[in-house]
This record gives sequence, C-alpha cells and structure tokens, in this order.
Amino acid sequence: MNELVRERQAMRHATEAIREQILERLSTLAWDGTTYQHPIPDLDLYRVVEPLGPASLVYEPSVSLIIKGSKQMHVGGETLVYDESSFFLIAVGLPLKGQVCAASCDKPYVAARLRLDLEKARRIIADHDLAMPDVPQHALGVAVGTATPELFDALLRLISLAHAPGDLSFLADHIHNEILYRLLRSDQGGQLRRVALAGSNGHRVARAIAWLRDNYAQPLRMEELAGKANMGVSTLHHHFRAMTAMSPLQFQKHLRLYNAREMMLAQSVDASTAALRVGYESPTQFSREYRRMFGHPPLRDIKSILNSNEIPRRNVGG
Repeated sequence: MNELVRERQAMRHATEAIREQILERLSTLAWDGTTYQHPIPDLDLYRVVEPLGPASLVYEPSVSLIIKGSKQMHVGGETLVYDESSFFLIAVGLPLKGQVCAASCDKPYVAARLRLDLEKARRIIADHDLAMPDVPQHALGVAVGTATPELFDALLRLISLAHAPGDLSFLADHIHNEILYRLLRSDQGGQLRRVALAGSNGHRVARAIAWLRDNYAQPLRMEELAGKANMGVSTLHHHFRAMTAMSPLQFQKHLRLYNAREMMLAQSVDASTAALRVGYESPTQFSREYRRMFGHPPLRDIKSILNSNEIPRRNVGG
C-alpha cells in the first residue's frame, strides 16, 4: 500500500462522522431527481444512483466535495480521480468531462459543488497575508486536494441553511469566505492564489478565458485576446495551454460546441441554426467537429439524449 492510499484512507476515516451528518441532513431535503436546488444559488447538490457519463460540461471556478462515492474528471489527456478523502478544485472556468463509474440505490454517489468568488479570494489573501508556495507554471487550472474535517464541517453548516432561511442572508457569505480561506490554506491553495492575484500569469490567463466564454461566437484574433490579457501572443499561448491543456482556438471550439448542444436541447433549434448562433459559417464543419467531440452527428446525438430521458442528468457536475 503506497503512501497516497494510506493518506486517503486516513482522511476518509477522519471525516466519516461529519459526512454521515451531511448525508442525514441531505435526506431531509426535497430532491428533484438527481439534484437539489439549494436556496444558496452558488451551491449545487447531487445524488446519483447509477453510473453516469462521461458527461461534458463547461465548469465555472468551483470546488466539489464528494460525501459518498468517487468520480473521474478528464481534462486534456489527463484523468484525475477524487473521492470522499479529497476535493476537486477548478481555479479557472474550463470545459471538462466527468464520469461517475459506480453508483447504485444502495451505494449512491452524493456530492456538492460550490462556485467560488475569486474577488473574495483576493480580499482574503490581502487581508490575512496568506503566504503559500507558488505552483509550477505548467500546472493545470484544476487540482485534487485533501478534504479535511474542517472543510466538511463548513459544508454541513452551509447545507443546513436550507432549514434556516432567516439566517441565510447573513451566514451564507461568512461560510463561503471560510471555505475559501480553508482552500487557500490547503495543499492546493497555490492554484487559487495564482489565478486570484492580479498581475500573475494565472490571473491574466483567467481574464482571457473569461473573455472567450463571453465572446465565443466572435472570430478569434489572438492579438486582441492577448491585449485583453495584457500578455504577448506567444506568452499567452504558452500559459493558456499549460492551464487548460488546450490552445485558445481549441478552447473556443469546445465552448461553441457545448453551447450549440445546449441550444439544441433547451431551445429545440436545428443544427444549422445552432451552428450559426455559436459562430460557425459552415454547417458541414460544425457537424464534423460536433461528431468528433460528442461521438455522433448533432441530430443523432440530440435524439439519443431525448430518447434516453437524460435531460435532467446531463448537468450533474458535482
């Protein structure tokens, strides 16, 4: 048994009691299938009773904690696995694929995902002078870290606010700040720091990513994007690929295809209309790249999802 396995087993044991409390609290909530719409808009809760995925989703900066089960996340050519002993941190918004390989009614997959406010992270770093070692420049913008009892305790208190609406407006913000503080002090705190702090290369790349997410349908001009990030073109390209495992052009393509798929599912538009709306000039090119991304041409893919009744499940992203 290697050191990492021993550490994970020890951490699962250390958090077992608090995770049982979370499961008990979750059992009192009114679930809508696999999800619970918590009154805190940044908090999503998931309960899956059969294997799921790989499912594609454009993630925002967030942290995911698994209360029961495990999950695989695919970014670029790398697969990251996390479970009850660890958290999954997304420091910059990325298109990712997630997969729940094992789940059943007796042993469901239960998880929570909290979107992170990086402006709050900046204030916490400044106010508390948090000193952390820098992460390597080539590190991805996602990471698996150690989920401590203190982190699960904060999550329990956040979830419990569903039963205390009168306290929510005051306490939710404080608990969110506590979770950010604990993440910044964690073994993966450097990931948040390099994205949150203005002037860092990570922060500049995050600005480029945010601009692409808001303007994915526009033609991509690298000089313009580099200007938004206040970086040279080659420097941006290098750091962008290091953090996302994609070039800016590949990143834009992912955004276009994911958003086109969502349009076809949610708005019932045809493939040609979706292609034009997300910036494709050629429906043939759109169909070819869509098939390469999702495994089937647009019409067949959408029909398959509709016929399998997977609409409520496709956004399970904990």
